[in-house]
Amino acid sequence: MNNFTFLNFVLLQLYTNKSKHFSIFIISTILIMVLSSFLFITNSISKDMKTVVDNQADFILQGIVAGKVVDTPLELVDEIISINGVTQASQRVYGKHFYEPAEHYFTIVGIDLYDKQIVSNLKSFVKNIDIDKFLSKQNMLIGSGVKKFLNEYAYFDYYNFRPPDKSFEKVYIYDMFENETDIVSSDMIIMDINLAKKILGIDEDYSTDILFNVPNIDERETVKNKIRARHFDIRIIAKEDLLRGYDGFLNYRSSVFMILYLIVILTFILIIYQRYSYINSVDKKEIGVLRSLGWSINRVIRLKIVENLIIFIGSYILGVNLAYIFVFIFDAPLLSSVFLGFSNLSNNTQFTAVVDISSLSLIFLFFIVPIIAAILIPVWKISIIEPYEAMR
Repeated sequence: MNNFTFLNFVLLQLYTNKSKHFSIFIISTILIMVLSSFLFITNSISKDMKTVVDNQADFILQGIVAGKVVDTPLELVDEIISINGVTQASQRVYGKHFYEPAEHYFTIVGIDLYDKQIVSNLKSFVKNIDIDKFLSKQNMLIGSGVKKFLNEYAYFDYYNFRPPDKSFEKVYIYDMFENETDIVSSDMIIMDINLAKKILGIDEDYSTDILFNVPNIDERETVKNKIRARHFDIRIIAKEDLLRGYDGFLNYRSSVFMILYLIVILTFILIIYQRYSYINSVDKKEIGVLRSLGWSINRVIRLKIVENLIIFIGSYILGVNLAYIFVFIFDAPLLSSVFLGFSNLSNNTQFTAVVDISSLSLIFLFFIVPIIAAILIPVWKISIIEPYEAMR
């Protein structure tokens, strides 16, 4: 029997037994889709987080008192910039603004818009921004979640903040962040640092933390030690520490998801194995007829391998494509909350399309190979039975 005839026979077998294979095909497609969606989301978040961290300063300095983060005096900025190896140091302000009627929080970030490096980093969130126009009055840049929330409360052009001194600050909406940055910017508001200090109630001679850069990697540890030798009430966080923290958080959620998923996969494989272990009389007779017609055990097993490979490769291709559409077109509703959590504001996250070929190859190997093995073992047991015994 040539290969074309053999393949034709396999397709005829699939068509004849389509009702028997349909449920397995559907379940396999769903499992592949869920696992592929998980990998697409993980890879997309990792890439976006890495992009955000790469745009950060090399170090973040925070004041610490009794284990708690406190505001940092601005005099440290001049002290840090005077250290050899430090090329840039600037203050940063951030905090939470609570909207009491709806019990929602906004994350306010105040930046120095005269600092060229900070403005350069800001352009990764908003591509077209005229700094002079932005500073001409009290303006702010907002995330998509903030924009949706303000629209619900009829704040279309501005919002009235209420600082701790009980006054009102009318701040106009200048623009919204790019959709691609929603993972980190959905509930974020960026404004001039002096305005942010007033709204958050931070003294003008203090900042939340200090950012500084040390371009020479070999000098970074030396610079950190110099600063720590002068001040014992500070904490210095490196850019790499932030990235490890994000990875650790993502890996924790990924591990919990993978444990649950592996339990489902193993259960499915056991069901497949049990199903083929108790092969019905029709299947036994089919194998017996093939053996009596002169088919060898190897050819019978080859038939079952090709037959099931077509089913599972088809479900694999369909599952991966459905996962791509689910994650990168529909933004993975519900499943995205497993990794991003449920934000206090609506998060309209758009995942960056990232396809890792090695991960997809691992899905193929770890899903299809065990299932094919679970099918072939019972088929082999039937194939070695004498034909007349199988056809009884």
